[in-house]
Amino acid sequence: MPAGPDPAAPRRADPDRSAARRAEIAAGLAAVRARVAAAAAAAGRAADAVTLVVVTKTYPAADVGHLVALGVTEVGENRDQEAAPKAAAVAAAGPAPRWHFIGQLQRNKAASVVTYADAVHSVDSVRLAGALAGAAARLRPAPLDVLVQVSLDAGPDAAARGGAVSGDDPDTGLDRVLAAVAGAGALRLRGLMAVAPLGERPAAAFDRLQHLAARVRAAYPQAALLSAGMSGDLEEAVACGATHVRVGSAVLGKRATPG
Repeated sequence: MPAGPDPAAPRRADPDRSAARRAEIAAGLAAVRARVAAAAAAAGRAADAVTLVVVTKTYPAADVGHLVALGVTEVGENRDQEAAPKAAAVAAAGPAPRWHFIGQLQRNKAASVVTYADAVHSVDSVRLAGALAGAAARLRPAPLDVLVQVSLDAGPDAAARGGAVSGDDPDTGLDRVLAAVAGAGALRLRGLMAVAPLGERPAAAFDRLQHLAARVRAAYPQAALLSAGMSGDLEEAVACGATHVRVGSAVLGKRATPG
């Protein structure tokens, strides 16, 4: 009796389903690009001054392929265990985007992340900067772009969601983290990243971030990038000078529930 189909074998692509998915993504992408352009115009900025990073966490490599075909050049991921195989699959299939690692990062993942990420937005400690610098020096032909994540939260749990903090903490103090990144030959300090706090108006938080970014640029002129704003608050971020917005579900649709 002949054996049945192997459930682990890759399924043949369904051209109709693939075309429908690309059309769905194209519609979401067009809507988000229009929002970014309108927000930039309202702030007196050029639309091309804001880079859209499409966050593909939980979405398959095939969706990244659709994004690249639709002209997206910047893609973000949050977890190395998902990002590493996805980046490899996308690279094997054809042209690849620039990969931005935007999630909280454990030091033991540094050696993996530096092999596929073009930029890491979430460096928030001196120890993490050191781990990335060491891995980048060994495994990359060129320096790794780094944005230092800053916490906009207040109170004793300010760093709970990640981010360097004000003050002189030897590991997570913002000035110490900036100096560690700027002083590492295998890293290139490019700017700041932040997430709006829970329970606070994003506009107020991003206004604080804008002033902080100006102070950092005065000390480090090369740190001109500002990564802020997601699907729900990209307009407020653009109004406060964001150069990169990180948007997932508004482009790609409702996220799959992890199994």
